[in-house]
Amino acid sequence: MARIKVRKGMPSVTLDKALFAKRLKERFYDPAFSALKGEIDKIIDVAWDGYDNSRKSPVTRPAGPGYADPKYELSVEWSAHREAIRRAERQQKSPSSKSRILLINGSPRSDQTCPGEMSKSYRLMEIAEEAIKRERGFDVERLDLSRQTSEFGIQIHPCKGCVSTAMPLCHWPCSCYPNHSLSQTNDWMHAIYPMWAAAHGVMIVTPVHWYQAPTVLKAMIDRLVCADGGNPDPTSTSGKDAQKAKDIEMKGWDYPRHLADRAYAVVVHGDAAGAETLRRSLSDWLADMGLLSAGHKATIDRYVGYYEPYAENHQALDADRAFQEEARNAARALVKAVKLLRKGEFPQPEAGLSDPRPK
Repeated sequence: MARIKVRKGMPSVTLDKALFAKRLKERFYDPAFSALKGEIDKIIDVAWDGYDNSRKSPVTRPAGPGYADPKYELSVEWSAHREAIRRAERQQKSPSSKSRILLINGSPRSDQTCPGEMSKSYRLMEIAEEAIKRERGFDVERLDLSRQTSEFGIQIHPCKGCVSTAMPLCHWPCSCYPNHSLSQTNDWMHAIYPMWAAAHGVMIVTPVHWYQAPTVLKAMIDRLVCADGGNPDPTSTSGKDAQKAKDIEMKGWDYPRHLADRAYAVVVHGDAAGAETLRRSLSDWLADMGLLSAGHKATIDRYVGYYEPYAENHQALDADRAFQEEARNAARALVKAVKLLRKGEFPQPEAGLSDPRPK
């Protein structure tokens, strides 16, 4: 078999020091920083050196036993993130642990910044949480994705598409971030991966934005690609060596499903269009990762304030008691599915079937 070559040819994005400094100084636009000009110039000199020398991971140590290349200098930050996931996985698999539901608010709307009002998704998440907490032996962990729009230092960086070059180049957890040389830091995903790993069930409550998932939710979805087929050993590809990753994939890759066999529920709401489409997309995505639907009543799409003024949307939700109860039922169905899964009694007709088209 001919070796698959890495394609190159895009224009350079390398900055000179003047442009680098100009962009970095924009972070200090506030006149309050004027008295610190000398100190800021020193910081820029150090930052430029890191950028110019591509110090993506400035603190590393040998990977050690259990890795393909024990001598490879592995990022200390990545190692800590991997250990956090392993702890979460051990907790999730322990028969003595409480059942855990990860409850996700997919709306960016927040009353802590503009627009100054909470979202309907947040309210529905609280309604679902109340239903889950009525069950004994269940813990709920909230993941409020609106924090990306309202909280300092919280962000999910975009997926860089490593998987499209070769699946083994996409590491579990993602090793693209942090990239200190490019100031791509404070990546929230490294706190989010263990949340998913620890969960026995996942419930997503989200609005529709222009027929699609909101930006804050889509960012998380894209960055979870490493959970479905991702490589748990970055040393096997010497970090981000695209050619090595292609060679490994062409020899055969097993596409490990790191989040499979968890149950899921989806509640989508809209005000004019797109709710059914998004509900299907989210369900398909979760099923593709090997998660199991908690049933028809656990995957719903509804309209709140259909073609009515946006200003009245919370009053419309107040009045829609049926939708509120459907959100509770979705949570209740998820609880039942988790109970059955943990007993080994959840029907899985596909179990044992090999996939002739792994992807």
